[in-house]
Amino acid sequence: MPVAIITGASKGLGRALASALARRGWDLVLDARTARVLKETAAEAGAYGTRVVALAGDITDAGHRTELVAAAAELGALDLVVSNASALGAEPLVRLDALPLDGLRAALETNVVAALGLVREALPLLRASAAGTVITVSSDAAAEAYGTWGGYGASKAALDQLAAVLAVEEPGLRVWAVDPGDMGTDLYAAAVPDDTDPRPEPESVVPGFLRLLERRPPSGRYAAPSLLEVTE
Repeated sequence: MPVAIITGASKGLGRALASALARRGWDLVLDARTARVLKETAAEAGAYGTRVVALAGDITDAGHRTELVAAAAELGALDLVVSNASALGAEPLVRLDALPLDGLRAALETNVVAALGLVREALPLLRASAAGTVITVSSDAAAEAYGTWGGYGASKAALDQLAAVLAVEEPGLRVWAVDPGDMGTDLYAAAVPDDTDPRPEPESVVPGFLRLLERRPPSGRYAAPSLLEVTE
């Protein structure tokens, strides 16, 4: 069975992806900071009969990243790393003139440094896989200038660039930066608590991620809703 590591897997997009992959026979290593909620996600995914390892911890901790990759090795392989864990830098989001620099550092550490650290740890196993794949979860704030989204958007833009360079340096892998669009998640609610307009549920964008895995298009940046139009 293929094996995936998913960070930020306790809820939102990470949880939806975990369930969808488990239904398709993937074994999983799941990460999140909140052990209780992660345990619920693991039980949900494990109900489909696949092996699920849930490791609660902080993705910015190098030791925790090593544990995640070691758990995948124990499962026998590593075919996919999904860097989904994200930090906003400020909750709610604020203008750049009010953005705490420590908050920006935290966003960069979680969204960029930790994502690269995990991939570096995982590269030997990914290279050994016939279908080694890295997915970094991006945002339209990485490509567009929205007021108050500057710190978070800058971190996601940096992550996009790392993904693009990784694709050049590792041509044997597929490396996709994926912008899933607005979703009704706790992260979005924390970012813009006054926005009460309904947003799509994370489950609505999962088919696009699955299509990428099925079609395996060239490395690059992909965005909803065009994910469902991906061809080989």
